[in-house]
Amino acid sequence: MKTVQKILGLIIVIGLSSCVSTKQFESVQGQLKKCNDELEQTRMTLEAANTELNSKNELLEKKNEDLNEQLGDALYKMNAQIQRVSALERQLADSQRQMEALKSGSSDEIENLLAELQTARENLNIREDRLREAEKELEERNERLIELQDILARKDQAVKDLKNKVMDALVGFNNKGLTVHEKNGKVYVSLEEKLLFQSGQWKVDPRGQEAIRQLSEVLAENPDINIMVEGHTDNVPMSGSGAVKDNWDLSVMRATAVTKILTQNSAIDPSRVIAAGRSEYVPIASNETAEGRQMNRRTEIILTPKIDELLRIIEMN
Repeated sequence: MKTVQKILGLIIVIGLSSCVSTKQFESVQGQLKKCNDELEQTRMTLEAANTELNSKNELLEKKNEDLNEQLGDALYKMNAQIQRVSALERQLADSQRQMEALKSGSSDEIENLLAELQTARENLNIREDRLREAEKELEERNERLIELQDILARKDQAVKDLKNKVMDALVGFNNKGLTVHEKNGKVYVSLEEKLLFQSGQWKVDPRGQEAIRQLSEVLAENPDINIMVEGHTDNVPMSGSGAVKDNWDLSVMRATAVTKILTQNSAIDPSRVIAAGRSEYVPIASNETAEGRQMNRRTEIILTPKIDELLRIIEMN
């Protein structure tokens, strides 16, 4: 600053002088330039110092925030510990009050407490006994379930084996009015009317008798199979004046005729066989067409493995 003042004074002197030499003027300009350089250097130094101060201030503010956060966490943890200590103190106080009450209580009160404790123990023993019984019952049920599953598997296999045997025995009648299929754990042997009967008749034709007798050989070798013979008709009304007056009579007579041929085999116990007439009420096709009515005029021999063992297990449950 002193240098600047000297230069300013010199400029004033020069201005007052009427005659200034070039050398003196250049000297003044040099001093001015040096002064400006010093001022610029001073300004840059001050800016650098200011930047550094700002950076330090930001660091201090960040540290202050971190310290405040740590202080908050510490206060939160301290409060939580204080609450836990308070809870423990309350529990301790309750326990002490109970102990004091027990100490100061009468013998009757103590006996009542002991009686309640004994009752609770007895109830617990009863529940444990019931639990053991329930576990035992569950084990028994699981064993019966496994046995039941095994029987069902054997039954399903028996049905498949029976179907194969029937198909092998009646192979000569396939696609000639006879079909064999499995449904709902049963084997259905379906014989069309054309294979067994004349229209409106119930006497079995020789070709049909041959098929039934071959089937009876298979059934004779499988005594654990129940047999139901069902007669079916279409919905065309039948009127007659003899033994057969309508479709009900016709379906029953046809089922009975087939049953009699089956039971001619002495190895088939008649108690295994049921004959039933279903008339027109269980169609498998539409009665609106000739083809559908032909399919509905049929006799079905339904073969079912005996399930006595299965029923026994179910009754046990």
